[in-house]
Amino acid sequence: MAHPYLSIVIPAYNESARIESTLERVMECVESADWDAEVLVVDDGSTDDTPAIIRRWMERYPRLHLIHNPGNRGKGYSVRNGLLQAAGEIVMFTDADLSAPMEEASRLLDALDAGADVAIGSRWMDRTRQTIHQPLYRQFFGRCFNWITRTVMGLPFKDTQCGFKAFKRPAAQVIFRLQRIERWGFDPEILFIARKLKYRIVEVPVTWGHDERSRMSYLKDGMKMLEEMATIRGNSIAGRYDEDIAAMKDTSGMVTPPVEHTVKTPGIKPARQVPPTPLP
Repeated sequence: MAHPYLSIVIPAYNESARIESTLERVMECVESADWDAEVLVVDDGSTDDTPAIIRRWMERYPRLHLIHNPGNRGKGYSVRNGLLQAAGEIVMFTDADLSAPMEEASRLLDALDAGADVAIGSRWMDRTRQTIHQPLYRQFFGRCFNWITRTVMGLPFKDTQCGFKAFKRPAAQVIFRLQRIERWGFDPEILFIARKLKYRIVEVPVTWGHDERSRMSYLKDGMKMLEEMATIRGNSIAGRYDEDIAAMKDTSGMVTPPVEHTVKTPGIKPARQVPPTPLP
């Protein structure tokens, strides 16, 4: 089977209550838009029947794949694991709650077609596109976190945390191999790395609706994200990203190990292995 044009990665942890609805909406969108696409759901060590539900859907859709993380590793790990196994020329990830409808992916694809290397969805560029608003306390904490992110990390974007981002394949292969943060704070890190590598990043306003079932705690997880931002700055000051970038200049000795956690269903091909990609 030829490589698809688009790979859609969905990180999932204990999503049995909504993963079926998510897959239905995503697959309907892929078919109605006639996208040449594969869909990879990355299970982050779910303890419910999320994997079983996905396997049932795989019987209907040959380009739907399930990837298992080695235990519960976090959203950042899940996104990286999925995107580095994705086969598409364009790779993207979306949250399992589809707060940004899958149809909005066309806006990200248009930005990449226009010359961007990275396109990120934004809830705050055009607030009229928000269909269901967050509670005021979430808006307050979200804006505070964004201000801190812009100040501490020098990121000029209105929304770093929207779980709706797309990348040209060469950029994704480099950015996510340099990623160190595995949980909530990975979004600012990958944007920080992309800017460090001088990739062109375009922020795109997208339709977005808050889901009350969000598991993120702005107090607990927010404090962890602040800690992770400090880690990112520390890594940068210590030159760790520069060292990793220099090491990637020569990928001749790098070997991609076989992925043992991909579920293989008879008659359905798992996500392809991706060889290391040299820096531009």
